[in-house]
Amino acid sequence: GPQSEDLLRPVFMGCATKNAKVVAISLGSLQRLIALKAVPHAAVPLMINTMSDAMSQGVDIQLRILQTLVSLIPNFPAIHGPLLGDLQESKIAVVSSTAAATLRQLVMFVVDKMVSEDTDGEVDPARLSEVRLPNGTMKQLGPSAMDAFSVFEDLCLLANSEKPHFLKLESLHKTFALELIESVLTNYHAHFRKVRKLGLPQTLYYADYPLHQHAELILLLQHHLCPLLLKALSDRPIFPLTLRCTRVVFLLLKQFSVELATESEVFLILLIKIFSEDGDGEHHHARPLWMKVLAMEIMRGLCSDAELMRSVWDRYDAQDSGAKVFASLVTALKRLITEKPALLGVGVQMAGLGVTAEQTSSTYSLDMGGMAGRVATAASATVSGVVGMIGSSGGLSLHGSAMKLQCIDQLDKADSPPIPDSYIYLLAVQCLVSLCDGLATFTGPLYSSIVIQRPKSAGDAVVRAPPALDITSLPKDDPSAKQLEIVRDIIESGWPALLAALSFIISTNLSDELFVEVLASYQAMTNVSGMLGLNTPRDAFFTSLSKLAVPARVVSSLESYVESQTPRSTTSFSENLGLGGPTHAPGLSERNMACLKVLVSSAVFLAGSLGESWFGVLEVLQNADYVLTSKGVPGKRGILSPSAATTPAIRDRSASGPRHPLLSDLEPETLQLAIQRLFDASKNLEDTAYTHFVKALCRLSSEMVEMQSGGGSAMLVPDESHEDVASVAGLSPRTGAAHRRRRSGDFGITKLGGVAMLNIHRLIYRSPDVAWDATTSHLLSVIHTSYAPQPIRVQAASVLDEILVVVPRNLTTTGDLQAQVQKRVLDVLAQQVVPELAVLAANTTTTVELRRMGLDTLHEILQASGHTLVIGWETIFQMLESVCRPSSPVRSSSMDSVSMLSTPPSPASMRSKPLPSLGLGNPSEKSQVALVKIAFQSLTLVCDSITSLSPEHLRLCISTLGQFGRQADTNIALTAAASLLWSVSDAIQSKRKNADEEPEYSELWMFLLLEVLGLCTDPRQEVRDGAIQTLFRTMQLYGSTLSLETWDQCIWKVTFPLLDSLTAEIRHLSTAPPGEVASAQPWDESKILALHSIGSIFHDFLTPKIMQLDSFSKAWDVFVNHIQDSVLLDSRAISAPALRCLEKAVKVSPTLDLPPIVSEVLLRVWQMIDVLGGAVIQRSGSQTPTSSNETWHDRPFTQESLVAFVDVIQTTRKASRTVDGNEWPLDRLTRLMVILKGVLTYPNSPDYRPDIDALPPVQAAVMETIEGIDLSIPGSPSLVLRDLSAYATLAFLAAFDVPTVTKTQTPQKRITYIAISKKTLPMLVELFMRFKLDPAIYVDGTLEAAYSIPVKLKYDCPAPSKFGKDLPLWKTATTSFLRIVKECAAQINKLGQDTPAERIESIWRQVLDVFKGGILADCSTAESFPLDVQETEENFDLALIASLEIDVAPHLGDSRIPDHLVGQLAKILHHGSRLHDSHSETASADSSSTDLTSLKLQEIHLHKQHELGSTVSGTLLPRERFSYWCFDLLFLICSHTTSDQEHSRRRLAALSIPSLLNRCQATLVGFVADEALRGHLPFPRAREQELLYVLRKLLELKLWPGSLWAGISDNPSQHAVNQPPIDTTLSPALLIADAVKRSTAAHLFHFYPVLCEIASIPRKTPSAWVVSTKASPSAATLTNGHAHSGSDLQRKASSDAVELDARTLARTCLKAVGKEMGVSQ
Repeated sequence: GPQSEDLLRPVFMGCATKNAKVVAISLGSLQRLIALKAVPHAAVPLMINTMSDAMSQGVDIQLRILQTLVSLIPNFPAIHGPLLGDLQESKIAVVSSTAAATLRQLVMFVVDKMVSEDTDGEVDPARLSEVRLPNGTMKQLGPSAMDAFSVFEDLCLLANSEKPHFLKLESLHKTFALELIESVLTNYHAHFRKVRKLGLPQTLYYADYPLHQHAELILLLQHHLCPLLLKALSDRPIFPLTLRCTRVVFLLLKQFSVELATESEVFLILLIKIFSEDGDGEHHHARPLWMKVLAMEIMRGLCSDAELMRSVWDRYDAQDSGAKVFASLVTALKRLITEKPALLGVGVQMAGLGVTAEQTSSTYSLDMGGMAGRVATAASATVSGVVGMIGSSGGLSLHGSAMKLQCIDQLDKADSPPIPDSYIYLLAVQCLVSLCDGLATFTGPLYSSIVIQRPKSAGDAVVRAPPALDITSLPKDDPSAKQLEIVRDIIESGWPALLAALSFIISTNLSDELFVEVLASYQAMTNVSGMLGLNTPRDAFFTSLSKLAVPARVVSSLESYVESQTPRSTTSFSENLGLGGPTHAPGLSERNMACLKVLVSSAVFLAGSLGESWFGVLEVLQNADYVLTSKGVPGKRGILSPSAATTPAIRDRSASGPRHPLLSDLEPETLQLAIQRLFDASKNLEDTAYTHFVKALCRLSSEMVEMQSGGGSAMLVPDESHEDVASVAGLSPRTGAAHRRRRSGDFGITKLGGVAMLNIHRLIYRSPDVAWDATTSHLLSVIHTSYAPQPIRVQAASVLDEILVVVPRNLTTTGDLQAQVQKRVLDVLAQQVVPELAVLAANTTTTVELRRMGLDTLHEILQASGHTLVIGWETIFQMLESVCRPSSPVRSSSMDSVSMLSTPPSPASMRSKPLPSLGLGNPSEKSQVALVKIAFQSLTLVCDSITSLSPEHLRLCISTLGQFGRQADTNIALTAAASLLWSVSDAIQSKRKNADEEPEYSELWMFLLLEVLGLCTDPRQEVRDGAIQTLFRTMQLYGSTLSLETWDQCIWKVTFPLLDSLTAEIRHLSTAPPGEVASAQPWDESKILALHSIGSIFHDFLTPKIMQLDSFSKAWDVFVNHIQDSVLLDSRAISAPALRCLEKAVKVSPTLDLPPIVSEVLLRVWQMIDVLGGAVIQRSGSQTPTSSNETWHDRPFTQESLVAFVDVIQTTRKASRTVDGNEWPLDRLTRLMVILKGVLTYPNSPDYRPDIDALPPVQAAVMETIEGIDLSIPGSPSLVLRDLSAYATLAFLAAFDVPTVTKTQTPQKRITYIAISKKTLPMLVELFMRFKLDPAIYVDGTLEAAYSIPVKLKYDCPAPSKFGKDLPLWKTATTSFLRIVKECAAQINKLGQDTPAERIESIWRQVLDVFKGGILADCSTAESFPLDVQETEENFDLALIASLEIDVAPHLGDSRIPDHLVGQLAKILHHGSRLHDSHSETASADSSSTDLTSLKLQEIHLHKQHELGSTVSGTLLPRERFSYWCFDLLFLICSHTTSDQEHSRRRLAALSIPSLLNRCQATLVGFVADEALRGHLPFPRAREQELLYVLRKLLELKLWPGSLWAGISDNPSQHAVNQPPIDTTLSPALLIADAVKRSTAAHLFHFYPVLCEIASIPRKTPSAWVVSTKASPSAATLTNGHAHSGSDLQRKASSDAVELDARTLARTCLKAVGKEMGVSQ
């Protein structure tokens, strides 16, 4: 106000007095006035000048002035510009600390005024002043802003030893200037960065700052302060200056990193370079430790700012062209930490307990190096440097390594304070910890808010484990998403170095506090990596934690740990030398367990996102469980106390105060509970996460099983407790097997079972690929791993079975899910019960036990839940069926394997006895039967409700029952095959009554038949035969109700396959060694039974059903083929039943009116008959005895089978005739006769029956068949006659002795064919009589051949009967023959010209051959007969002569018969007329018979009578009377006695005369020759009578005119009737000779010389009395009856006896000659 000047004047006056006391009062008053704002603004310059003048006063005055100044500026905000500068200038003289503080305060007031100006809003443009900025641009500033800019610019200049622009100061200490700058930046950094307009985002601009309200201040920092700091830090370090520079740099980095991006980058790189250089850097002088420490302390502060670190990454590392500041920082920290490992020491706790130093060394090299090799090369190199530097002298702790006041805060020191050697490493650790913690503290809350589902209410647990965070799913404009990406990128880039550093640190000698921090960093990095889905770093940290939690050396040492059994004193010396092993069992230290605790905690936290990484976690948990429980017994592991292995420096702090949570609750039981909680938490997992968890657990278990069993490559030897072997390759030393610790290997299986029980709802209600498949497939794989230890396999089965039993019980829903779950349960159970082929091949007692457990489980399921089953019956039946051993065919391989198994063990195998304990070896039959019994109980449960099964399930039931029917247990087999299958059949048939279901159940019934069919080939005959009977009884019972389609299946799928299978087995046995042939007999009997049954089926249903089938033709063909093959290839015992089977079928075929089909049927049967007939004929070609080593198809047909064969032929013929009404065609009949002959003459049967008195069955059947042939078919009579004639000769040509098979067979059988001959010989006559008018029988027949042989053999024929008195065969043959000749002789000549001449010649040749045989037969046997019998025999033979005379002679001269054949009759009679065997007659006979075709007349050589004569009487031939009959007939055929058939008779006479004359000549010449030699020696009676007979017959003989002329001509037949006229030109002698030969007495002329000789014999010639009815000697006959007229065989009682002698008869003959010549009276 206006009074202000009045108020101020005294004050100014007082100050001007220079009196200290007055000045002090004046200044106090001024200060008061300023405080009361009673001073006007205009007075301010005057006040300043006044105080400036008083500044020269004492200290009190100066202090008062400073106080006044401090109150002046706040109370007068309008002080700006030069006025402010003046104020500053006025106080420069003050050099005390108060002045410095005042200066600091005044600077703050200046900046505060700028802040107030900014707060007040826009400045009046009139008050703005323009200023040039450091970058050369101009900007208008308000008064306060201008003051702040000027002051701060001058501070920067002063700090850089430059002259200020605004402040009137010559200089200012650099340290003080930097302190002022630091104060300003500390308090007003936010205003430096203040944005011009509110609400706009803070954006980075590296070139300009258009949005910053005080860009001028930023430019000051950029252009003045930053170069100053860089220069100061780069120059020679001075502790106070460097300290303050570093602090300012920290502020710049902390607050202005955005605005000073490039400068921040430079500062950061410089700081990193400072603390990371080794001292050999680019500088002339290595930076001192305190400078590195300062840099590290600054860096620690920066690292604790997580947001700054993220921005650093984003600003530099994230840019392609930016410097990798963050990466360089982490790398430098890691390098620094690992710089001096000896200084940090080694944390011996981390190696575990009970592990020696050497082991510890190798542990680190193995575990840490291996882990780091996987993670980062740096880590590996770092940790490998630790090896060998073991000791506890060094270490890190907050107590021993830290400074009480950090170096950066010691502003009062002119020199650096003492710094502990390990302090810089502590800082580095804290930097790393801060970095890790910063990442976790930022990510964790975000993750929780985004991912984790909050509990619905307090106290509820989290309902699920969250998955990893998918950053890409977050909104693009979400700032948190950007930050999370930065965190992700930081970890992706920096985790190798971080992990390497942390892994090294944690292995050093840390205090508990630091250990906890490092371990927390481990946990933080693990969790953050997991939260962000960074699997690789997460897994790397987990792996490292795993190595730390459970060192591998502890595990391997525990496995090889041997309990010490020696006194302590004996080992102390070696222990003191470091040579001994651990004094207690290996175990986990406290820190190991803390790591384990963290690992479990992180695993639980990240459970939802671990995925495939679960395996590594579970693996370490398994090892931890092993170590903690000491093979399953908790509480035995020694736990390291907190102070047991720490350094003294660390121990005192760690032993006092409360423990950190990470180091508390580390008892084994607590850890095991924590591990269990991890498994319990599985129920909170999402389905995908749970799947990964279970798969990892399964993989862990699988690898453990592999390790336990040595990978299946070796047989493992268990210890005495029969526990299984777990071998860690390369880790466990070889120790005594009795003391070596074994791992049970059941951790994975046990936990898997527990997890499955906790998640039973997941197994039921989730997709099987979530949990079910992995769980069950693994358990099954363990069960099926044959080389796995038995207890593990059994445990796996137990766990699996528990799951399978519980799941159906917990299934409460119905519908599709119910079926799916039931199917899954049963499918898995089936895989346990039904082993694979490889497992089944190596069937062991363990396998049997596992299957037994599965079958028990099935029984439980059926009992508890069987009524609810809606699906899976197929699987149930498959399981039940699996226990059934496949029916081992009688063949082979099974026997071979059994023999192998039964061989005695080798010595080596007897020494090592691991088999029983490992469950190896082969199960006994008893165990197999036990399986069958257990399964059969379940099958019985199923069959109790058989009616509720669907057709498909019935089908499976049938199949299963069939399998049980094949089992070794006879009771089960019979129950299944007979009782249960039959009940199923009844159930099916009852359901067939429903028309809608009939086709389906018919098909099912068909399947039942097929199953029964399977039992029809059971190796046991009783089962096999019973099944065959059941099969066909069922078909017969229901056959009439079956459809044609079903019948078609019955034929093709049942009947024929049965025959096929039985045949195949028989064929196999037929090739077996001789010792096994006997085993084929039961199969033969079964096939016989089958054939009999099939025959009945065909007999009953061929007509109504089978013939109606479309495939009947093919079926019939197959059926006939079966019969054919059975006959040809099977045992002979089968042949007859097979043929009888066919016979049954053929018998009914004609009853249906289906001629085409029946004809086809019969044609096929005929084809079979043809084939079988061919086989019979072929095998009858060689008569060889059977031998025991022949195969069946080489063995001979039995008579029984041949009878059946012929019966089939008969039946077929009858059926054919019934259908066609005609006999078979001739070609088939011809083949039939060939086959019948082959059957009849089959020589190799073993079962012949006598064939003498009656026809045996085969012969009777053959004859019956032949008799049934319709002979009306052209050619058939001759065909039958020919074959019957052949049969007639069998007794003489084909009889044979049956070869003996065994030596005991007595007596030897003989096949005689006598009965067939006795039957056929008369049959031939009857047939001939029927068809004698048929030319064919003469053209084709060979009828007479049948009689030739018996007639020739005569008394040599076999006996006609054994017990009866039948007519001898030769008599039967002779009688039959003569009957035929009587009829055919005349008929032959009546045959037309169509008949070939050779056929007629053949017939007559055969006729004459029979006569020849009968006449010339050897009758010497008859000489021993009684005389009356002999006479009877001769009289019987007389019929031959009579037939020749009556039936043959009249017709033999037919012109179509050749001359030599016509003359054959005379030859035969010539031979038959011989009476004795004299030399001359024999010679004559021989000479005349040597050529049967020679009809030449022999010349009479009387001049050689002495040469021809002999005194030997000769041998009288038997049957003299028969010889005279032959002689009579010879004279008769040459004589002219009758005129009928004149041409024929004359030709016969002409051709016969030479034989007659030769015969007479032999007698006459022989007598003359012998008489000359004998003299008065009388001739034998026979010769005398013969001479007289010949002379008499010659005298009586009357030839046909010209017969002798024709007989001796070149062509007798041509001249027999008409001779050419006499050639008159001949000489008289020749003319007379020619005429004489034409005379009826020409024979007398022929014998004229001989007659003359006889007539002129001087001695008495033979004489005899003859009876004559006339006086003429020519009419006399011999009284002894040896000679008589062929036509008059009776003597008259009134005849007179006349004596005749040879001389008289000869003379009478000569008289006849003379009479014929006309010279006799």
